[in-house]
Amino acid sequence: MSEINIRIERRAGRITLDRPDVLNALSWNMCLAIEAALDEWRTLDDVALVVIDAAPGRAFCAGGDILEMHRAGTEGRYEYGQRFWADEYRMNAKLFHFPKPVVTFLHGFTMGGGVGVGCHASHRVVDATSRIAMPECGIGLVPDVGGSLLLARAPGRLGEYLGATGARMGPGDAIHAGFADYFVAEGWDALKAALCETGDPGAVDAAAGEVPDAPLADAQPEIERLFAGETLADIWRGLQGVDTPLAEDARAALSRNAPLSMACAIEMLHRLGDDPTIEAALGMEYRFTFRALEHSDFVEGIRAQIVDKDRAPRWSHPGPDAVPTLAVSRMLQPLGADALTLEETT
Repeated sequence: MSEINIRIERRAGRITLDRPDVLNALSWNMCLAIEAALDEWRTLDDVALVVIDAAPGRAFCAGGDILEMHRAGTEGRYEYGQRFWADEYRMNAKLFHFPKPVVTFLHGFTMGGGVGVGCHASHRVVDATSRIAMPECGIGLVPDVGGSLLLARAPGRLGEYLGATGARMGPGDAIHAGFADYFVAEGWDALKAALCETGDPGAVDAAAGEVPDAPLADAQPEIERLFAGETLADIWRGLQGVDTPLAEDARAALSRNAPLSMACAIEMLHRLGDDPTIEAALGMEYRFTFRALEHSDFVEGIRAQIVDKDRAPRWSHPGPDAVPTLAVSRMLQPLGADALTLEETT
């Protein structure tokens, strides 16, 4: 069975992720196939818009297919990850810059690599099942695939909170944070059919319902206080002694996730500022991921969460307040001749 179903239906280019047995995890070949379709459709008059969805099940796309990353890392084939991420990020940028409307239907889990496919579209649709997150720090990576752009643009310090903790957003929160646009509770098949028939993205506006409550909006003032620190260590210290459910959950997440990854994620967002370009975000992410297999906790994180499943990673730093500034600087220093190039995206 093919991993992805790419075709043209009437006025729409259609991309359907089709690996429901693995939560539609994104493979390298799927990234290349999406990029090839975008390249073909961008100037094809018959295609008025693009619709991206996934096979029914628990997820639109719960992340990248990372088992081969673990094998490559343990075997010292660091160039594998470098080439994969360069190709994936090029696809992410092309989605972001695509000159025609792109409508994505984000049912169930949309995480990591799924955010890179689903959340750079012009019309991002969620329903009551949608759960969106950037949980990379839990496996020793950083929010990538352009996720740092979305986090940097999120209101206030929400990006630092979501990036470091990996907290999951329901539909209301995802819209509040800027990861989605429309809540459509039902009738997705009919909406997709209308988009294909007419090529008019206005059908999404017509189908959209009232946005559900966003608990993160209510929590925004507390998040502003707790995540105002300049570094991860500052944030960690500020969380101590705060006896609220949000603070307790944040301490638990920061105690669980990879310290180096969280420290780099916080620094990345602060370097990017409030309104970065997709090129700046992907370029910053690539500084980390280029080095990830050799110099970060990523291989250990995959081992603990995916391979051995003991949920007991041995991180390179003992806690959120124990990551030297120099370690962060080394992971995020410019790559020189190896820097990510995205000239083909526009």
